[in-house]
Amino acid sequence: MKDISIGFPGVKALSNVDFRMESGKIYALIGANGAGKSTLMKVLSGVNSHYSGTVSIDGKKVEIRSPKKAKELGIEIVYQEVDVALSPSLSVAENIMSNYLVNKMGKSQFVDWRFIRAGAWEALMQLGIELDVRAPVSGLTLAEKQMVLLASAARERCKFLVLDEPTAPLSTTETENLFKVVRHLAKEENVGIVFISHRLAELFEICEHITVLRDGAVVADSDITSDLTINKIVEFMLGRKFEEAYNKTENQTGGTLLKIDNLGEAAGRVKNINLEVKEGEIVGIAGLVGAGKTELCKTIFGAYRAGSGSVLLRGKNITAKNPSIAVRNGLALVPEERRKEGIVVSDPVYANITISALDKFLNFFKFIVRRKQIEATRKMIDNLGIKTPSEFFETALLSGGNQQKIVVGKWLTADAEVYIFDEPTKGVDVGAKRDIFKLIEELAGRGKGIIYASCEFNEILAIANRAYVLFDGEIVKEVDVSKTNEKELLYYSTGGHNAK
Repeated sequence: MKDISIGFPGVKALSNVDFRMESGKIYALIGANGAGKSTLMKVLSGVNSHYSGTVSIDGKKVEIRSPKKAKELGIEIVYQEVDVALSPSLSVAENIMSNYLVNKMGKSQFVDWRFIRAGAWEALMQLGIELDVRAPVSGLTLAEKQMVLLASAARERCKFLVLDEPTAPLSTTETENLFKVVRHLAKEENVGIVFISHRLAELFEICEHITVLRDGAVVADSDITSDLTINKIVEFMLGRKFEEAYNKTENQTGGTLLKIDNLGEAAGRVKNINLEVKEGEIVGIAGLVGAGKTELCKTIFGAYRAGSGSVLLRGKNITAKNPSIAVRNGLALVPEERRKEGIVVSDPVYANITISALDKFLNFFKFIVRRKQIEATRKMIDNLGIKTPSEFFETALLSGGNQQKIVVGKWLTADAEVYIFDEPTKGVDVGAKRDIFKLIEELAGRGKGIIYASCEFNEILAIANRAYVLFDGEIVKEVDVSKTNEKELLYYSTGGHNAK
């Protein structure tokens, strides 16, 4: 890719970017949120068709102006937003083998289901994952959906594969399985692979070459050697030195704000949950992928029906039958799948920022006053440092970190009492992560209660005052964060025999 440039209304996304790769190698493409990584890869995959510059394969110039053309050239991309790329009403097999569903025989069309299911099963086995190929995708976990996408890309036997944050929803074991497949594709199948990740330590384990983007331009491009460190990479990304470690400020905590007694989800995915959150306290929920963190957050918030127990806020029973009741009682949820559940991506920024508190923007006749919405949104953009051309900009076109800030911003507008964060830093860079930590700490400083659920144990240790460890849908250990470490959290989260 040579001299690639592309812009959107009010934004110059890429400026004369050069990117080169060879078959059989794994390349890291990194940068802060909004640096242009996904934009560049969407040029390569035919999604961003209005680019300028040239793309050449094997020395021959090609025009990639559609995803169809990219596929014809052997280019596959697995996006971070898995639900956008999957058909939830179809089965695992149908999603993996979508290009093979119909065999034309004369004027009639038949589906060879044996071939479809066998092909899907083989692709999954290559990834080292066991899934029922007949199961509908809508019932899968986020990690399982990611694996379906990877299996689909591997099944296409592509020449070039782009993985956009592939490990973000995966557990340690699933990540290790993925790395085995990626290495196999590169070294045995001669596939050129682009690996986009904010988990910088992974790059040294899986990649051979690294390209760093900042503000739409290449600022570093080199092989990964022993002289290259995470600190140097972060400095390239941000344009300044930066310590990822977060210096936590100890807030004064008050009385019990939220108390959860023997809470269980109706479907049994979480059970016997007992925890409390004090005013000004940040409470971590630590657990591996599949431990039940998301299910617990959604049960507290009323998105999943509680089958037993209660949720008490300042002593009042507010056990929610739906999210609307939870919001009216002062709860807020920043969900893991922000694009699917946290924002309306097709709406402008101002609509998302104000959506949770529309009653604040009504006139005497109960009509929404847009001027008030715009004023509130502008203040929130300034306070949170949201990078957007304007409050009217379409939310879908912003980076993942800025979208996450908007998800948080809408709840700040609503002024909740308890904020539930489910994997809030997934897919964001170290700069955006620090901004989110600072914001959470400010909320705690105002006496708000915080629940911070994450499989990133270093984040739990960095931000939380206390933490509960979740395993198989149950709390197995409560720890004082100042007196524990990642090794202990991992021990209990994997079902250590002394967990209870």
